[in-house]
Amino acid sequence: MGDLPNLLKRLIQHKVVFVVVGGYAAVAHGCSLVTLDVDICSDFSVENLMRLQAALADLYPVHRMTPKRLPLRLSPESCQGLENLYLDTDLGQLDCLGSVLGIGDFTAVQKRSVPIRLPWGRCRILSLEALIEAKQAMDRPRDKEAILQLSAIQEKHQAPKDRL
Repeated sequence: MGDLPNLLKRLIQHKVVFVVVGGYAAVAHGCSLVTLDVDICSDFSVENLMRLQAALADLYPVHRMTPKRLPLRLSPESCQGLENLYLDTDLGQLDCLGSVLGIGDFTAVQKRSVPIRLPWGRCRILSLEALIEAKQAMDRPRDKEAILQLSAIQEKHQAPKDRL
């Protein structure tokens, strides 16, 4: 399963610009589901990708979706045109997305995110409403349980205080 909290910690400490999306965001909102990776939507600028590479440098990051599992070796030139990175690291899997289905590109995702405080710093996660929309747009069987739980959490937050 890896050490996903420490993976996030490294991204925060290296000032990578990102929003947590997917299963880890669902858990942060209160879902009881288990997630085996961290999905982030990130700024794919050269500067941000170089910070990402520095954050992961000693974790032996490799491209998970390539047959030869090539090591992550970014240069300003190789960053051009990148949209997604699917990585395996010594701390676990990290999926870096340039956009989120149902929400849009990084700018749209960032606008629909909320800050959270973790023991080692602050980061942003996709808002509850946006996360539900993204999970619905993906329409995968594994997202159905997350949608049910996230919708129940949303209803609880929206319920009048005297009904609780």
